[in-house]
Amino acid sequence: MTPDAPTLDATSRRWTLVAAGACLLALLIQLPALLATGIGVIGLVLAWASWRRPLPGLLRALLALALIAAVMSVTGMQFGRDTGCALLAGMLAIKPTETRTLRDNRSLLGFALFAPFAAFLLDQGPLSMALGLASVLCALVALHRLADAEAAALADTTRPLQHLRAIGKLVALGVPLVLAAFWLFPRFPSPLWGVPERALSKPGLSDDMSPGTYLDLIADDTPALRVQFFGATPPTSQMYWRGPVLADFDGRTWTRSERPYDAVPAQTTRTTVVWDYRMDVEPTDRRDLVALDLPTATPDGVRTSRDYSMTAGTPLNALTRWRLQSSAPVRFEAELPPARRQQALQLPAGFNPRTRALGARWRREAGSNDAAIVGRALQWIRAEFAYTLDTPYPGRDTVDEFLFDQQQGFCEHFSSSFVFLMRSAGVPARVVTGYTGGTYNPLGKYWIVRNMDAHAWAEVWMPQRGWVRVDPTAAVAPERIYDTLEDRLGATGAMGAMANLIGVGNLGQVGDWMRRGWNDMVLGFDAKRQARLLERFGAKQLGGGALTALFGIFALAALAWMGWLLARGERERDPLLRAWHRLSARYARIGLGREPHESPADWARRVAARRPREAQPLLSLSRRFADARYAPPEGDNRALIEDLRRHRP
Repeated sequence: MTPDAPTLDATSRRWTLVAAGACLLALLIQLPALLATGIGVIGLVLAWASWRRPLPGLLRALLALALIAAVMSVTGMQFGRDTGCALLAGMLAIKPTETRTLRDNRSLLGFALFAPFAAFLLDQGPLSMALGLASVLCALVALHRLADAEAAALADTTRPLQHLRAIGKLVALGVPLVLAAFWLFPRFPSPLWGVPERALSKPGLSDDMSPGTYLDLIADDTPALRVQFFGATPPTSQMYWRGPVLADFDGRTWTRSERPYDAVPAQTTRTTVVWDYRMDVEPTDRRDLVALDLPTATPDGVRTSRDYSMTAGTPLNALTRWRLQSSAPVRFEAELPPARRQQALQLPAGFNPRTRALGARWRREAGSNDAAIVGRALQWIRAEFAYTLDTPYPGRDTVDEFLFDQQQGFCEHFSSSFVFLMRSAGVPARVVTGYTGGTYNPLGKYWIVRNMDAHAWAEVWMPQRGWVRVDPTAAVAPERIYDTLEDRLGATGAMGAMANLIGVGNLGQVGDWMRRGWNDMVLGFDAKRQARLLERFGAKQLGGGALTALFGIFALAALAWMGWLLARGERERDPLLRAWHRLSARYARIGLGREPHESPADWARRVAARRPREAQPLLSLSRRFADARYAPPEGDNRALIEDLRRHRP
């Protein structure tokens, strides 16, 4: 073993492994559960297996290749933020197998610090921040321990509180500079660089709808958006949050149309009631936005298509905030161009012959009365159909199987089959996806719309009125709802009663309210919020140069404060030196403080000449201090420190 790479003691190595594990945990909670569990278990096993000696290099190489293969099997050979973070976590789990010396363990901690920072690429929530700060603190404490080990200054027993106190002081030094950077550093309205997309998509609305795709979405109870209304609030039954409109069907999948004439929103006549609201959208890594049916204007950076579905100019890979207004339509594209009508009647050849025949028969019986066809379909659904999430995987003719064989399903089945039936009867129709309803949080006075509120409904075109919303899923009678998401999540029955008894629902509202506050104060602190903050202190309309100068002033002040505290801490870290300086400060109050150029003996003699009665005690203290400082005796200096503290002029 070389002198510059001494073997580390067991206690210091444990500290290093615990700190590295804390850093790894901050990243693992953001990865897929199965992959995160596997990496965590492998890390624990390898740390135990390599405790006595590092593993052979060939074995480490094979483990690295196996972890890379495992990550790629989960991400499907797609490279993105989560792929890179998973590879980082895997390499960090293997790293302890080659650490033995002081230098190796210090390298492990430096490598581990990348993990909590990488976690912010996947999530910027308060939990990620708390775990990140805790893991960084653990790493700093471990580095402090390694520094003591290198200096051979460790006592026989560990001193965790002393290490933690020392690191706490160092962290506190940087708080002024951190606050100055957060509140005063010029904020840019748009990021300087793009963030790579994810390899594994997050739950959210998409441009297509295939059989079974909605099950994963409506099984996720995480928030999709939070909405605060200014003024009147629409009833929950009218909260249809409009997303992608799907007009093209290939027999199995509904997709959004991309036509040149879709770029300009259609003409609408609206009611006089206007809903004014602010919408905080959770990141989805997609571009699709939703709005209350129908938005009256297009926000900056957003494109609204002819069917009033909105698309952001950049992927929504961070929390975004939108101020919108909406109003229900009275007439929505009352004049339907021939190309649009043909698109809204298009059916794939060779699919669902029974539904085609039924629609043709209804058209013959209803004549030109489109409203009668729509009413007849809804009456059939109320009488014969049921709502359930427990549905078999469909075959080739999905609509025929649902309408004539199963007659049970959820919004995906109802909307798709209803639109196909309407088109078979010659009624222009399309599928609209989005969310419905929401849960009111009285703490923050806002609405939470979750991914489980995802919904799909239909729009049919009626003469003189244009597009009219029809929700066939809502036509199912309450007594015919057999299996819901609440049943599968155990929110009903004995478990649901127990949850209500202990107030889990209220705790959930408190937690979401705290998350919204974090979004508002931290993630939502942009250039506009920064300008409003400075206006409160009288700094109005600061340009980029003035704001930079203001930040520079505060940053320099913070750095000066840090430098003074560090210098003071270095001078007075020794308790003996600290007691000596305080003794000099007490004499300085009567004009006899020690000058910087004076030695302890010279200062004591000068004071003795002015105050003979104190000559003997002070001369004795100065001699003892000089001996302890420059010729340390065996034993400790606690007695001298106490005498210095007790002495008064």
